[in-house]
Amino acid sequence: MTSALFKGIIAYPITPFRPSDGRVDIDALERSIDRLLATGVHGIAPLGSTGESAYLSDDEWDEVAHSAISRVDKRLPVVVGISDLTTRNAVRRATFAERAGADAVMVLPVSYWKLSEHEIVRHYAAIGSAINIPIMVYNNPATSGIDMSPQLIARLVREIDNVTMVKESSGDIQRMHVLHQLSDGQIPFYNGSNPLALEAFAAGAAGWCTAAPNLIPQLNIDLYKASMSGDALAARQIFYQQLPLLKFILKGGLPTTIKAGLRLQGFEAGVPRQPLLPLSEEGVVELKTLLDMATAHS
Repeated sequence: MTSALFKGIIAYPITPFRPSDGRVDIDALERSIDRLLATGVHGIAPLGSTGESAYLSDDEWDEVAHSAISRVDKRLPVVVGISDLTTRNAVRRATFAERAGADAVMVLPVSYWKLSEHEIVRHYAAIGSAINIPIMVYNNPATSGIDMSPQLIARLVREIDNVTMVKESSGDIQRMHVLHQLSDGQIPFYNGSNPLALEAFAAGAAGWCTAAPNLIPQLNIDLYKASMSGDALAARQIFYQQLPLLKFILKGGLPTTIKAGLRLQGFEAGVPRQPLLPLSEEGVVELKTLLDMATAHS
């Protein structure tokens, strides 16, 4: 599968945990993926920030990756987040995901020590050499501590054959424009910053990687359709209808707010894994208000 087949709304599932013992709840994971598949989203991306990948053991990570890919069962493209502190384990996860049937992997370089550009390139090159499926470069300095410039990202695409697409989550829309210019529009880029969804589509984003479809899938899909059809007025209206909720779930932390929102909608996914904590009572009240406002006219 080529990166050209990744487009539209790419949804991030949560990783549910059992209330009784805190272990991964595979049954709830599969049901949450079924729920997303039924909404009409265009792709599934397990084990991103929403999926609490950083808080899973290797065995848990493998179990979630295998179960998610198997549950989708080729009905939609699947891009698996394989990020890890070490290149060795990132390669291990990438090869596991490919064997399990993933269509692509998403790589966020994670660092304790600040990585040089040379170290970042070597990291991606090692992963690229180990697999034959596309790699999505993921830039999210808020969570990784590493901020990759558009110039570095363009270099990764030039120098590593299966690095073919980019998810930009820095919150700087100008980077998407620069990347577009550097590649003459040849590098597919995906928005990873919820509040920038409208501007990102206007800038030429191929898709929006987001946890929001767990709660408001139709609004997300309608925004994509309006943007692709060139109906700027409708796109603006749809976007601003959901913007307060998009800001809230991002500010409150995706695992925390999405799991609280799912509970409000009758789907139990447990609580985030510590040190993350459940949404406060006040936060739940605000979240319910924002959900009601977003969906009032949908």
